Amino acid sequence: MRDGILVLYKPQEWTSSDCVAVCRRALGVKGKKKVGHGGTLDPMATGVLPVFVGQATRIMEYMELDSKTYVCCAKLGITTDTLDIWGEVTSETPWEELRDGISKADIMEAAASFEGEIKQIPPKYSAVRVNGRRLYDYAYKGKEIDVEIKPRKAFVHRICLIDVDMEKGQFAFEVECSKGTYVRSICDDIGAKLGCGCVMTALERTAVGAISIDQAALSAEDVKAMLGEKNEPGSAAEDLERLLLPADWPLVHFGRILMPAERAEYFRMGNSVWLTQVKIEEETDPEVTGLRNARGRDYSLIYKVYEEETGEFLGTGFIDTREGRLKADKVLAERK
Repeated sequence: MRDGILVLYKPQEWTSSDCVAVCRRALGVKGKKKVGHGGTLDPMATGVLPVFVGQATRIMEYMELDSKTYVCCAKLGITTDTLDIWGEVTSETPWEELRDGISKADIMEAAASFEGEIKQIPPKYSAVRVNGRRLYDYAYKGKEIDVEIKPRKAFVHRICLIDVDMEKGQFAFEVECSKGTYVRSICDDIGAKLGCGCVMTALERTAVGAISIDQAALSAEDVKAMLGEKNEPGSAAEDLERLLLPADWPLVHFGRILMPAERAEYFRMGNSVWLTQVKIEEETDPEVTGLRNARGRDYSLIYKVYEEETGEFLGTGFIDTREGRLKADKVLAERK
């Protein structure tokens, strides 16, 4: 079975882990071969969910560079313990009592104020770990968290209203933001800024970096249906493999380096190659300068690496400017 990225549409009431599990079974993945997803969506949320298969899971680390785009619906006049409409209501004021004091311009101004770098305290119903446990583990069991939950930085590239219903006190907005941004917290903060409370009523993720909702060829429910009544592992593998995107598809931030077949085989073994022996066809995006991966390597020095004669994606390499070498960061191609 080949490796790659399956772009799913996640339905409501499915967890991201549920989606991975059904894909693993449908593909018949066994043993040490890995399957993972590119960014957790809450059960309430829907939208695009990239599922990485096999060696493609190794590039998931690079997804932290990508922004995510959502369409969110919200309602004014309500607050809940989960910051969304599925939670327990903690306060509520009829919209009729609020409507005369809040204008469409007020809502637009409040939303726009969250563009740029912001700080958020993770909601108690979230997957953030505190003392080795997820916050939602504490919340669902009614336990108090005896440590301080520190604010976290997030970045909102853009936020814009796409619909406002002043008769019902409801609005929808599109937001492009960094990894780790809580959109329901933005709704809650908008409500606080307007002095009336606000909850998220629906959330759809429309893009994860270069992967868009238009590429979601099927939903997790479709994959489950492909397994059939017998629920037989691997029964949909052939059909799903045809839908896999190549592992290098999302790596739009990285430049492109070509190397001859002889050097490519050397690179496949994890060895470094002299820069004089490769061709830099495209430079890496300078916007990632200063950001580092888990191994402390500056992303601005990381490139996608291909065999020149065949175009085969070999993996990623980083330039050691001091030694004048291209060194392997992640080798995905098998040795020949």
